[in-house]
Amino acid sequence: MENKLKIVIPMAGLGTRLRPHTWSKPKQLVSVAGKPVLDHVLDMLSTLPDPENVELINIVGYLGDQIEDHMNNCYPNIKSHFVVQDDPRGQSHAIYLAREYLTGPMMVVFADTLIETDLSNLSNERFDAVTWVKPVPDPRRFGVAVVDERDQVTKLIEKPKETHNNLAVVGFYYFRSSKDLIAAIEEQMKLDVQLKGEYFLVDAINLMLEKGLSMRTELVDVWLDAGTPEALLETNRYLLENGHSNSAEIAEQSGVVINPPVYVHPTAELDKCVIGPHASIGSGAKVESSIIRNSILEDEAQVLDVILESSLIGRRSQIQRRAGSINAGDNTVVSL
Repeated sequence: MENKLKIVIPMAGLGTRLRPHTWSKPKQLVSVAGKPVLDHVLDMLSTLPDPENVELINIVGYLGDQIEDHMNNCYPNIKSHFVVQDDPRGQSHAIYLAREYLTGPMMVVFADTLIETDLSNLSNERFDAVTWVKPVPDPRRFGVAVVDERDQVTKLIEKPKETHNNLAVVGFYYFRSSKDLIAAIEEQMKLDVQLKGEYFLVDAINLMLEKGLSMRTELVDVWLDAGTPEALLETNRYLLENGHSNSAEIAEQSGVVINPPVYVHPTAELDKCVIGPHASIGSGAKVESSIIRNSILEDEAQVLDVILESSLIGRRSQIQRRAGSINAGDNTVVSL
């Protein structure tokens, strides 16, 4: 009997809300608090009952070869498959493309949101499915889970018009039977249940619920977004304040002031600068005669004579003699 947990990570979206950074890399490889968003997603899986006994099915699209290279180089011990979604027709379509790898239990994890949750009891799960949720003040821009008096899910609603059902689904699901999900997606496509040309996963799940699927919710306290520049900086701040700062490990240097929390890669070069609070500096980056606050500098970025606040600076970019908030993609030069 197949008992290896399959984890599907849809990553074929263009990441338009994170441009210019996503012109040159998938949004899952944009850095936050010292490492790519994808690495933080994989960290969430570390509490699984048997984290070694998993297979990843990565659904990739534009620039997907970078995802494959990253997984092969940084996670060579995790068995990974790569499925290309050239024609992005929605979440259900992405999962359906991976059907040849899907047997036994599975999870679906969307890689532009990060949560904190304990997965250690999943092997004892009594329900057919689990959706992770977070109560929000205004759920109208999210999908929500409707539950009955026994706290079982009766329906999922995408962007509800009312606010009394406030359990927002966070893009994290478990299914005991991947075959049942694939069958529901096939039915969804046959019935052509879609919105603006995209097949949404909640519609396939609703078909399963109508046929008697038992699904419960799992509450999360922390739900972070990595889909926009503003959200990425907010997530960076949270992660630095909660275990991802290395402020205490940074050696004192003459002329360098560190205002925690910050993350500075050991290979970064600092000279006559003030770093932090809430700044992340990537590998090989160079910061000289500058003040960096509430910002992310990715690998090999170089800044000279700048004051940066609430900025995202891409890989190998060069920023000189500027002040303010700058959003610069990879290989960009900004100078007076």
